[in-house]
Amino acid sequence: MTDLRDRTKQFALRIIKIYAALPPKTEAQVMGKQVLRSGTSVGAHYCEASRSRSTAGYISKIGGALQELEETVYWIELLAESQIVPTSKLQGLIQEAQEIGACQFCKSLHLPSSPNPFLPSLGERGVEASSPSPKSGRGI
Repeated sequence: MTDLRDRTKQFALRIIKIYAALPPKTEAQVMGKQVLRSGTSVGAHYCEASRSRSTAGYISKIGGALQELEETVYWIELLAESQIVPTSKLQGLIQEAQEIGACQFCKSLHLPSSPNPFLPSLGERGVEASSPSPKSGRGI
């Protein structure tokens, strides 16, 4: 569990360095603040998830981390595509975001043992991927 915690913290530190190196142009600063906010929130959500007292809380916080990660990638892509930051400087960050996202998604499928005796443990939760609903066409 500490590996992902460390990775999300290192990711946040890289985001901070990118923000600090942005030019003072208004558009760079506006996008930079968005990247800074969402990119540093990923690790905070993960830490909150690891301290969760319920399955629902855990899933919610992991989901929040994934949302922040997706938003971060969006803003990073805008920084690159608007040529504010060279794409070559951001590729590693995008790759790391994708890897962290894959790790967090996997963690959401393998929930930790419940610290609460009234909540089911990992083996009793029966967490598995659901098939898409015929009405909505989307999975749950």
